[in-house]
Formats: sequence, C-alpha cells, structure tokens
Amino acid sequence: MISAAQLRAARALLGIDQRKLADLSGLSLPTIQRMEASEDVIRGNVDSLTKLVGALDAAGIELIAEGVASPDGGRGVRLKQRTSST
Repeated sequence: MISAAQLRAARALLGIDQRKLADLSGLSLPTIQRMEASEDVIRGNVDSLTKLVGALDAAGIELIAEGVASPDGGRGVRLKQRTSST
C-alpha cells in the first residue's frame, strides 16, 4: 500500500510534477491528482496502483512500509508515528 503523503514525497524527491508522473505511469493527470488528495492510504483499482508503484520503482523510489527498515540502507524519508496527546 502507498499513502498519499508517500506519493507526494516520492514525487518531490524525483523533482517531477503530477503531469510527469502521469506520463511515467500511464495514468491520467486527474487520477494522480485524486490519489494525492486522498486522506491516507491511496485507494484505486489494482491496475492503476500497480502502474503507479512500478513507475516510482523504475524512477528509483523505494517505498518503505510502516515499521520496516530500508533493506539497502539508502537515503529516505519517513514520517514518525504520531502519538496522541491525551
């Protein structure tokens, strides 16, 4: 799974805009915009998500799941787990 925040961060690391990501992934610009506007985990059909993740992978992005270490130890960005202040 990929979150909207991961998608925006990946695009920023690549230095590309939404239109370029749409071209790289074979998805439409409105689809990319909808995915980035999601609240948390991106929802979409399997084909679209596969195309998106494949394009990011081909461009050099490694998606790191929550609680998982980067196997190659490369540079990356990860949000800290939020703690609720009660």
